[in-house]
Amino acid sequence: MSPFDFLAFILLLAAAIGVLNESTARLPPAIALLLGSIAVSLLLLAVDASGVLPTRAWVRGVLDAADLPHVFLDGVLALLLFAGSLHASIRELRDNQRLIFSLATASVIISTGLFAGAIWLVCLLSGAQVPLAWCGVMGAILAPTDAVVVDTLLGRLPLSPRLRAAITGESLFNDGAGVVMFGIMVALAGGQRGLLGHGRVALALLAAGLGGAAVGAACGWFAGLLARRRADLALQVTISVALAISSYRLADALGVSGPIAVVSAGLALGRMVPSFSAQAGEASVAVAFWSMLDGLLNTMLFLLLGLQVVDLSYGRVALVPVLLAIPVAVATRLVSVAVPALLRRGRMRDKVGSMVVLTWAGLRGGVSVALALIVPDSPYRDQLLAICYAVVVFTIVVQGLTLPRVVERFARGR
Repeated sequence: MSPFDFLAFILLLAAAIGVLNESTARLPPAIALLLGSIAVSLLLLAVDASGVLPTRAWVRGVLDAADLPHVFLDGVLALLLFAGSLHASIRELRDNQRLIFSLATASVIISTGLFAGAIWLVCLLSGAQVPLAWCGVMGAILAPTDAVVVDTLLGRLPLSPRLRAAITGESLFNDGAGVVMFGIMVALAGGQRGLLGHGRVALALLAAGLGGAAVGAACGWFAGLLARRRADLALQVTISVALAISSYRLADALGVSGPIAVVSAGLALGRMVPSFSAQAGEASVAVAFWSMLDGLLNTMLFLLLGLQVVDLSYGRVALVPVLLAIPVAVATRLVSVAVPALLRRGRMRDKVGSMVVLTWAGLRGGVSVALALIVPDSPYRDQLLAICYAVVVFTIVVQGLTLPRVVERFARGR
């Protein structure tokens, strides 16, 4: 199967799921796509088990031909993060910068460490025997929350501007921090122990983040100068796509965080060119283009994760860690947001409400899926992919559908 055939297959599935959802359930797109990917996965597994067609072998060939690691690292992540940055209000981010910074940095480190330790213990007790370093990789994969999915589900929910900005800002910036942490954890799992000790993980995050922010801001400023002088909307969009890809690659070449560079570039462009700002909304051709592209990329990611599940060697997957990973992920998320939430000024009741909403709004989406798909080959890869799939499905479907009720109960107007 050629790359073009592969793309056609994925787009055909996405269109079919979208049409079916629009005609029947009318679920939020992210939830419908994820449920659709589950249905496709189960269908392919059933066909393979029946012996009618060797669908697992076909899926394996498709995934091998797609060259996923290079595709995701070199392009999809950059486009996903840039699209997310256009949903953020710079003014609200600036007004809540301390809370957002702590959620996007300290909370990522806390969440990664706690999840790694807890899931390692679960695996040990269940006989799965996954090394702690690889559990750290899983923790880093599940640390980022999905900015666009969260922003879509929040919609017009009665949240205070401060809490809304905290949720959106955290989702935006912890993507970059999570990708950096993922790289560190993969290096540790590969035997590079020199990264441990003397706060080196935190320093690596800080250096990569600040460097990436500087590179992205400079690229975004330059692109903004070019775009705002152009009346041609198609040219403006072309400049934005070039900015997303080039800022990521430049930062990567300089040894700083490409993901954070992309986010910073998107924010800078949105500030300089009104048609790219969050306030422009879907009426803007540029914002509509990036919303469409983001939805398309998330569609591909969810469907690809479903195909990866079909290709898993289930003899290597222990079921107990997969099931217990869900409450572990929720609990570690709660602990990781508790410190920043409790340090806020205000009544304890409001702080507790913020903690609950921040925890339940921690949906994992495109970035977590993209990272899971590029986990290096190892004896533990199938176990990690199964855990990621379980947590992503639970957060998007269960937490996503119940988030409005949680907001109404714990944080209406707060």
